[in-house]
Parts: sequence; C-alpha cells; structure tokens
Amino acid sequence: MKRRAFLTAMGSLPLLAQQSRAQQYVPKQSDRPEAAAGDEAGFRPIFNGKTLEGWEGDPKYWRVEDGCLVGEITPETVIKSNTFIIWRGGEPADFEIKADYRITSGGNSGINYRSVVVPDLVTPTNKFAMRGYQADIDGGNRYTGQNYEEKGRLFLAMRGQVTHVLGVQKPIVLASLGDSAELAKFITTDWNSYHLIVRGNTTIHLLNGHMMSMVIDDDPVGRMMKGLIGVQVHVGPPMKVEYRNFRLKQF
Repeated sequence: MKRRAFLTAMGSLPLLAQQSRAQQYVPKQSDRPEAAAGDEAGFRPIFNGKTLEGWEGDPKYWRVEDGCLVGEITPETVIKSNTFIIWRGGEPADFEIKADYRITSGGNSGINYRSVVVPDLVTPTNKFAMRGYQADIDGGNRYTGQNYEEKGRLFLAMRGQVTHVLGVQKPIVLASLGDSAELAKFITTDWNSYHLIVRGNTTIHLLNGHMMSMVIDDDPVGRMMKGLIGVQVHVGPPMKVEYRNFRLKQF
C-alpha cells in the first residue's frame, strides 16, 4: 500500500508542474511594468488601529486615536531624549514596510528598523531609546526621506542620494535620485505614504511613490542585518505625529 501511494504521488508530479507553469506569468513583448492595484501579496497589518497591542512604549507619549498610532509631546511632557514605541512582534531581517504618516509643522519623527534598544545616558528612565537605521520624518521636510542611523553612524544617505557605506570613511555618493528640494515637493502637509524595502545590505526609502534615498551598506562592523521596528518622537518643541495602515511583508 505504501508503494502504491508513493507511485500515485510520483505520477501526480507532472500535473502539479503543469499547473505551476500555468500559473506563472509569461511575458509578452508588448508588456511593460505597471503600478500594482493595492499591496502586493504578503503584507500583513502590525497595528490594529484600536489598541497598542503588540507595541511597547511610554504611554505618556503614545496612544491610539481615531484609528491612528499617535505620538505627542506637549508643553508639560517635553523630553530631553528621543523615545520610541517599539513593535514587539519580531526582529525582521529582509522585509518591506508600508505606513502612512502625518506630522505637525515643527515635528520630528521617523521609522526605525533593524534596530536595538540601548541605554539612554541623558534620561536613564527612558527605556525606549533605540539605535539603528531610520527612515527620517520632519514637519519642515528638511530631512524626510533620508537614511539616518539613530545613535550610530548618523547620516548614511541624504534625500536624493544613492550611497555606498564602507565604515572606513564617509559614505560615498554613487548616484543622484534628483534634487533634494525638488523631491521634497512630492511630500504633502497632510498624509504621506512611506514604503521601505530592506533586502540584504540594501535599504530603499520610497515616499508617495518616489525614491528618496538608497543605501548599499558594506560595513560589516557597523551594520545590522536584522532588528526591531519602532517609531520616534524627537527632542524639540511640542509636536504630534500620527501613523496608520502599518503593514509588514517578510521574506
């Protein structure tokens, strides 16, 4: 009976192969790349829009409001150190993140990834300081879109740059994605959509469908190949940042 079952299973393999080939896309000479209708398969929400379940941060600065993950600094809660709310669902290595954000004009925030929690020497009670790559965000759009390594190697790529990081000198600019001021025109004062693509030693920051920065990180000592995801409220004046539609695709 076992032999018969094995032979039956083996006999079905050509049919399965044919079905697989039938489902595979076969390009035509007339085909051209086109925009996806919605997310590609594999993305899943990591913020439920109702509670902070799965996230950890100081409730003095973080809450859920109108379906959004909200970080706010008031005149009564001004901080001396950057603090984060951290997704505790894993430490992704190769992945994509999509999220929408809105920030006040004087605000400063960012999405950290491949990051770690570190001690805060300025504010020892802050248990949510992070070091790692950051997709930067600020209300004045001076830095939005760049890759800044929080508490680490600092400016890895400014907006409009493709860079190569070696760890033995300043990052090398390989190419231009466009003028920084011109790219900033694609950023609105209302909701914006971030898309981060992180594969191996390459990180890409897309914003509202436009590439803002890209880093090829060949610094084996300084780089992180996996780590935590978090979002930031930054030292400075009172501010508010809102995030929604946070979703993740891992490889």
